[in-house]
Amino acid sequence: MTDRRGVAGARPASAPPKVSVVMPVHDRERYLGAAIESVLGQSFPDFELVIVDDGSRDRSASVARSYRDARIRLVSHARNRGVAAARNTGIAGARGAYLAFLDSDDVAFPDRLARQVAFLDRHPDHAVVGSWVDWMAEDGRPLGKVRRRPVAAADIAAQRLFRTGIQNDTGMARTAVLRRYPLDEGLPIGEDFDLWMRVAAEHKMANLPRVLVRMRAHGARITHRYADSVRVFRNRVVARHLEALGVAFAEEDLDRHTLLRRMAGEGFVPDRAYLDWIEGWFASLRANNALTRAFPEPAFGHTLGAFWLKTCWYASDGLGWRRFFASPLAAGAARGLGKEIALHLPRSLGPAPRLPRAIAPRDGCGAATR
Repeated sequence: MTDRRGVAGARPASAPPKVSVVMPVHDRERYLGAAIESVLGQSFPDFELVIVDDGSRDRSASVARSYRDARIRLVSHARNRGVAAARNTGIAGARGAYLAFLDSDDVAFPDRLARQVAFLDRHPDHAVVGSWVDWMAEDGRPLGKVRRRPVAAADIAAQRLFRTGIQNDTGMARTAVLRRYPLDEGLPIGEDFDLWMRVAAEHKMANLPRVLVRMRAHGARITHRYADSVRVFRNRVVARHLEALGVAFAEEDLDRHTLLRRMAGEGFVPDRAYLDWIEGWFASLRANNALTRAFPEPAFGHTLGAFWLKTCWYASDGLGWRRFFASPLAAGAARGLGKEIALHLPRSLGPAPRLPRAIAPRDGCGAATR
């Protein structure tokens, strides 16, 4: 086992850090070392790393213990309780004013903490800041795929019925705020979607328009393990927020609503009946929002317009565009489309920061697998 000594200038254990990084782990011994090293390699040194071992059956705990750095704390669950419970344990034990999430199979770029701390220090009216992410293969090779999230608080809040505004692995929040929103331990998947939806309903959240985290694509990710149940749990989360909005709905409405995000992936071609439903559904959402003001306007109207445009785009030839221009929803589409285009336009992010030397999977506590 490698002896990894603490870095020079590390804070005394008794002094509270500025940031607590919470990292849940369950059977991730091959990837955990790279995740830990990406945190230890941060340019912002005033942090603690709280690793929550959620009843691992492999050597994950041994990998964590091999890093002899005073900033690392290992907390263990006697049995596997799920990622929501592990994150709740980390939040409860965090000592930092800010709390950042990072999964045990992903890595953070060296300037992640520094940039997010600077944002929250400068914007006391914001509770959370995230960032964009890119992807790597299981062996650590970059895949060149970037996932962008809305940047402005109004857009994040307006879109929360449709998509997660914060990529959980990139989220940094004020710890005191997070403690008021415990993760739902009854959700084996979608607990992060639910968390950020609840926070966005009452607090400002933003994303930095840069890649600060690299996520690892592999078949053991939770989203892959529960792929068949994603729709069920997403429906459950959406239902809670529709109830708060005062919208009447049936299970079929939830299925059709969540399909909006997956039309291309499922090869779905909207027909006349689906377009009729969408138009009526969006009119109901807009009318109820006028009464409750649950979602910020005009951003909510822009969001509905963008999804109306998307639905008409995927509809059969000759049907979609006739319906698009005939609907009052078209009024918000131009602004919503403009935001989507701006979000995905190529832009210079500056030179790519270097990641830790070893981000390949590991065998136990030893060297990186070649």
